Amino acid sequence: MISTVDFRSGVRLMVEGEPFHIVEFQHVKPGKGGAFVRTKLKSYLSGNVLDRTFRSGERFEEPDLEERDMQFLYATGDSYTLMDTETYEQLTFEKSQLGENADLLKENMIAKILVYEHRPIAVELPNFIELKVVDADPGVRGDTASGGTKPAVVETGATIKVPLYLEVGTVIRIDTRTRSYVERVR
Repeated sequence: MISTVDFRSGVRLMVEGEPFHIVEFQHVKPGKGGAFVRTKLKSYLSGNVLDRTFRSGERFEEPDLEERDMQFLYATGDSYTLMDTETYEQLTFEKSQLGENADLLKENMIAKILVYEHRPIAVELPNFIELKVVDADPGVRGDTASGGTKPAVVETGATIKVPLYLEVGTVIRIDTRTRSYVERVR
């Protein structure tokens, strides 16, 4: 059982018979009355985001999710083929089944696939991945580290906002939880 005390971003819980994960949470202790927790929950099945308020101390069931390590092999159109690292079974998933980070998958990358009731519902990438920039506007003299950002396409086809000074061919580290640029890889 999960209590409101255990709430953190990414914690998984069952709400109304459906698996959700916490996107945002805020513990509130008003001067009058009992404490409560404001949360933003995202459904694994539908992708819907709910704003819910729970009384402090409320308890929730953990969803029966199975995590399987799978190696990404290749993508054809919107179909992604992954191989289970234990059984060597190959499975093909649609982009919608893998969630919003499917376009960050790189060949031979190991990812965790969350399975709910024998059905894959999401892909969890490592927190940080390194990808090469393959297309970006050229850097101009005077662009500094504290300047703005520009969109850049990485080798997997995903578009990430990067600092203005980054050039094509640079390898960058990306935070997969926020899909944001972290640093250049030397």
